[in-house]
Amino acid sequence: MNGQSARARPRGAFLAVVLGLLLLGVAPSPGATQSNPVLGFAVDRLSIETAAGERHEFSVELARTIEQMALGLMFRTELATDSGMLFDLDPPRRVSMWMKNTLIPLDMLFIEADGRIVTIAADTTPQSLEQIDPGAVVRAVLELPAGTVARIGIATGDFVRYGWFGPAP
Repeated sequence: MNGQSARARPRGAFLAVVLGLLLLGVAPSPGATQSNPVLGFAVDRLSIETAAGERHEFSVELARTIEQMALGLMFRTELATDSGMLFDLDPPRRVSMWMKNTLIPLDMLFIEADGRIVTIAADTTPQSLEQIDPGAVVRAVLELPAGTVARIGIATGDFVRYGWFGPAP
């Protein structure tokens, strides 16, 4: 052993990732309203428009680099009700997500290039290695606290409104 307890190693790995992100000098995306300097994520606002015409606003961290996407919401112990993380998959592609080292349950929204929600994985299981595959090419993935989909009635076909998705149809 190197003198570290088994419990300290995961935290040390997390700190190494955080320090790596800081050293990379990850810059906020154009248009982002603020940034999370500890993790290097830019923070911006987006809305979800349901079929009923209701609009719900969220503050989201933007995962744009490979390092940010690999870290995602891992190791977090809480996520505010009106917040989440938006993964930038430009150009659109097939993606598979998992919950490894993610300690909180999430709702995942898989979003096409026009902002339409194509697939929803609700109430995902924390720390699961099961692959979550939308079965489609997507432009982005939005992770929200588990229960958000049910609470506000989000369904496939609803729209995420954000600059990455172009003008509203």
